[in-house]
Amino acid sequence: MDLVSILRIAMRALARNKMRSSLTMLGIIIGVGAVIATVGLGQGARQAVQNQIAAMGSNILFVGSGSVNRGGQRTGFGGTKTLVMGDLDAILREIPLVGAGAPMSSTSASLVYENQNWSTRVNGTTPSYFDVRVWAVQRGTVFSQGDVEQAANVIVLGTTVVKNLFGDTDPIGKTIRVSNLPFRVVGVLVSRGYSSGGMGGDQDDTAFVPVTTLLKKMTGQTWLNGIILSAVSKDASFAAQPQITALLRDRHRIRPGMDDDFFVRNMADFAELQDQSSKTMTYLLASVASVSLLVGGIGIMNIMLVSVTERTREIGIRMAIGATEDDVQTQFLIEAVVLSLTGGFIGIALGVGISFLITNLLGWAVLVSSWAIGTAVLFSMAVGVFFGYYPARKAARLDPIEALRYE
Repeated sequence: MDLVSILRIAMRALARNKMRSSLTMLGIIIGVGAVIATVGLGQGARQAVQNQIAAMGSNILFVGSGSVNRGGQRTGFGGTKTLVMGDLDAILREIPLVGAGAPMSSTSASLVYENQNWSTRVNGTTPSYFDVRVWAVQRGTVFSQGDVEQAANVIVLGTTVVKNLFGDTDPIGKTIRVSNLPFRVVGVLVSRGYSSGGMGGDQDDTAFVPVTTLLKKMTGQTWLNGIILSAVSKDASFAAQPQITALLRDRHRIRPGMDDDFFVRNMADFAELQDQSSKTMTYLLASVASVSLLVGGIGIMNIMLVSVTERTREIGIRMAIGATEDDVQTQFLIEAVVLSLTGGFIGIALGVGISFLITNLLGWAVLVSSWAIGTAVLFSMAVGVFFGYYPARKAARLDPIEALRYE
């Protein structure tokens, strides 16, 4: 018997029990839909993290104030006050692998414009910070090196701050009060949205002023909270890290065996850690969802076994008039594959639909990839073949005489 005839008979057999066939496919539909949605969710989160890290730059190094031991207790990060502008100058001067750098110091402050106010983090830095972070302005400009040297009262705002203080009004050239000091708005940064992972939070809820202005007029401190550096390449960032450590230990007069009063972090390490974490979570979600596919496959096998029992007499008649064992086995195998593939295609549509709902309703990043859909189709076919083989083999091995006697 040719394959087309066998396929036609198999489809008629499934159509005779529409409700049972639909319920049998339900496990596959739910399983494939869950795999598509969860893998899409995991890949979307991974892509979002990668985009944010790429925006910061994988060749970024961060030097921060470390912790010290006082009276047997650790003060925690930021407990030292030894990181100064001279350290940044020395790094740029003595370590050729570092291409650019900027100081970082910050304080919380209330920003006021007319009858509106907004509390945010005000950061003190230099113009090179925006080059290191590859952060452009959408309106106006960043403050100049001259503003840093003069400790000028100028400020660059993130879009969240602009929205809450000015609404639709153009903020450029306007004067706002920051901790009771007047500041002229010179620029608005391009929006970067929310970040995930270790960085966390709304990146646009921020403001930047010259570091000298912050230190002299707002906080009164003489030290820095951190230094952000850009190596000439990603590979150079790994080589520069120990050089920076050695230089700062020498400058801070830290003797051998003593703990550093600073720390150096490489964003490339952070990027790899975040990527690995996202990848692991994606695999975990997919594995959990795949259990539904296993359950659906068992459901197909059970129903096919019931079908073999119900159609024993039919099988006997077909074999009596010339059907071979291969014909019978192929028919039942095709029925199982059709069930699983049909459920797989419906599940793909369900998974894609759920992904769009998650994106539109919750705003989460979801990335439905072609390989996930292709894998779901192949897996559905494999489930049909694997769980349909035993019932098909059982049907093919029935004795025609005993099958004809079956009531």
